[in-house]
Amino acid sequence: METPFRFKEFSIAQDKCAMKIGTDAVLLGAWTSISSEVNSILDIGTGTGIIALMLAQRSFAETLDALEIDEDAYEQAVDNFENSPWGDRLFCYHAAFDEFVEEMKDEKYDLIVSNPPFFPNTSASEITTSRETARSQASLPFEELLHGVSLLLSETGTFTVVVPKEEEPIILEIASSNKLYPNKITEVKGTETAKVKRSLITFQFLQKEIERDVLILEESRHIYTPEYKKMVAPFYLKL
Repeated sequence: METPFRFKEFSIAQDKCAMKIGTDAVLLGAWTSISSEVNSILDIGTGTGIIALMLAQRSFAETLDALEIDEDAYEQAVDNFENSPWGDRLFCYHAAFDEFVEEMKDEKYDLIVSNPPFFPNTSASEITTSRETARSQASLPFEELLHGVSLLLSETGTFTVVVPKEEEPIILEIASSNKLYPNKITEVKGTETAKVKRSLITFQFLQKEIERDVLILEESRHIYTPEYKKMVAPFYLKL
């Protein structure tokens, strides 16, 4: 059996999950801003539960809901939640997002986060493995994601997401059609000279000037930048 991944305050078992812990999830969990007013959080497509657990560690929110469509990943997230110090606050739903939205549309969340599927060009008929399902937008298109978020987000709430840089214009356009507007965009680069690979984006219903910055992860191979180290230091045992 695979050894669980140990963080400072919790562990993640991931032997049943197609998508293992990756930099994108850790980045989103650490980068997302949480004000003291945030009382309810939703993590869409939780996988191992890593982002929900990071947000539980960082906040006093009473409601921390997570959603996972894959049965094995759902069971794993439930176990990871129950084995954490915040098991009484974390709850995982096993459902597709459209079903969840229909069921919960009278609920409003102060903060919604998602590390969504990334491969937009894979048709449902081409998806053969759990990993491909977890990574394919066919399982949760941006249109469905943003529309659902617009129904579940509180009036002053925040939605944060991590997407490939090339998908940024598409998600901004779809968000705008759902009256969600970016107020912060952080571009993520592996090194100073590397291309921007990811965009971390914060959306709200209120339209205002976008705050933009760049986060560089490494100075050289396995030598992390002070900015990245500071961001993830509360979580990783060693860096």
